[in-house]
Amino acid sequence: MDSSYKAGPGLCMVLLQFLYAGQAVFTKAALMRGMSPRVFMVYRQTVAIILLAPLVSFSRWKNPNNISLGLKGFCFIFLNALIGLTANHNAYYQGLKLSSSSITTAMVNLMPAITFLMASLIGLEKVNSGSLRGIAKIVGTVICIGGAIVIALVKGPTLLNSLHSSSSSTNAPQNLQLGCLFLFICCCCWSFWIIFQVKVSAICPDHSYSTLWMCFLATIQSTIFALSIDRTKSEAWLLNTPIEIGSCIFAGVVGALSFTLQTWCVSQRGPVFSAIFSPLCTVITTIIATSFLHEELYIGSLIGGFAVIIGLYVVLWGKAKDLEDANKLLELNQDVELQRA
Repeated sequence: MDSSYKAGPGLCMVLLQFLYAGQAVFTKAALMRGMSPRVFMVYRQTVAIILLAPLVSFSRWKNPNNISLGLKGFCFIFLNALIGLTANHNAYYQGLKLSSSSITTAMVNLMPAITFLMASLIGLEKVNSGSLRGIAKIVGTVICIGGAIVIALVKGPTLLNSLHSSSSSTNAPQNLQLGCLFLFICCCCWSFWIIFQVKVSAICPDHSYSTLWMCFLATIQSTIFALSIDRTKSEAWLLNTPIEIGSCIFAGVVGALSFTLQTWCVSQRGPVFSAIFSPLCTVITTIIATSFLHEELYIGSLIGGFAVIIGLYVVLWGKAKDLEDANKLLELNQDVELQRA
């Protein structure tokens, strides 16, 4: 019983990577059929809201806590929703449409390195260039960004599906450089969301309640954005195929489910444990996408993807050492307090 409980977070994170990979491939299939990424975002958020609202309402009814956001809290959540959900996911889906599902999941691994860089610039992350862990975080960030540049600028020979792509160009990236730029913007927005979440958590400790508000506001924001771009294309809002309908529902389910599972895994093992599984999503996505969507796999994308993953693990190693020291310091302070008592 104890061993299965210890294995639970690991199995949970593996399941999440399969869900993320399925979402990327399923969404790419819908976008390849002409679905607007902005409209997809609206439907995806709507499904997530429908699933999250009763769960959060039941949780608050079972454990009432009279938390009021106030004007300041509402403004913080609105900004977090605008950048961390609306801008983030719209950039993600646009990047997915212009590139490929395997490249998209590889680029997302940039997020921890960008988070470290942003946190360092605003003073939330202390960088000790004289320590091994500080050097690791700096070098890992450089490797990650270098790998992303290789993915965007270097194609090289086609390793897989080169024969299939000659007869069907719809499976090749429409604009790889622009797609990677959108994915880089997505990672920056995601990193901002993580950093800014500290302020939101301080104002509203009930994470499920604040998440529901963020999803609700992001749905409104995404709808306004989609209407402003696709207002003259009424057909863009029609779901004409089972793949389009199914991809919207599946993405919404994954969005709602991932929050619960991710939060539980982080509470059990910490944020570094959660992040080390993300390259698995890239591997799974590449296998599925090249097999079923016949996506091209370039040697430049493969080398760049490996570089991003290596850089990711170097950054995470440095962060893990920081967490170890922080935990040791916490235990030491607790021992001192017990001795005083």
